[in-house]
Amino acid sequence: MSTAETTVGGPEARTLPVPPAITAERTLSPGQWGILSFLVSEVALFGTLIVVYVFYLGKDVVGPTPRVALSLALVVGTTICLLSSSVTIHLAGKTLERGNQGGFLLWWAATIGLGVVFLLGTAYEWYGLIYHYGLTISRNLFGTTYYTLVGLHALHVSGGVTMMVIVLGLALSRQVTTANRSGVGLVSWYWHFVDAVWVVVFTVVYLVGR
Repeated sequence: MSTAETTVGGPEARTLPVPPAITAERTLSPGQWGILSFLVSEVALFGTLIVVYVFYLGKDVVGPTPRVALSLALVVGTTICLLSSSVTIHLAGKTLERGNQGGFLLWWAATIGLGVVFLLGTAYEWYGLIYHYGLTISRNLFGTTYYTLVGLHALHVSGGVTMMVIVLGLALSRQVTTANRSGVGLVSWYWHFVDAVWVVVFTVVYLVGR
């Protein structure tokens, strides 16, 4: 008799199929649901600011304008650093999954370094905008919308770098391991989101907006 069948007793015995084994449904953890909900709300926030930025483009009566003030060469360099950090943080997670603690620390530290370079590039750009062009957040509509949008993104990058530094400290004390890596995954989700948002911001501000 097949293992997938069972016999019903009685004078007219017959076989019935055995129902398949019940397997647990795979779903997101509470932490993953939490970070996903947060990121969805952030999409709405950044979407609103991007629409506002586009709406006010070209409506200034005083300068400077984006074409005059913004340095595309500098931002291309910082953008390459930020997008590269998505690769390094992915490699860090995969390395930790394989149990290579040293490799994880190396790739994770590289991600932090790339994030810091991006922030330093943003700070240098703002220095030039303020002291060379007099562009402040209250100078004109461009200044207000630019610093609000790009500044909010820089704030999110700063938050991501801070979280990664905390994780790095925990990893150095052996509290982040292959069996205990859920926090690494959540931070990675956040960082990939920050990088994806920058692609949109960069396109709108530095390409379309010029």
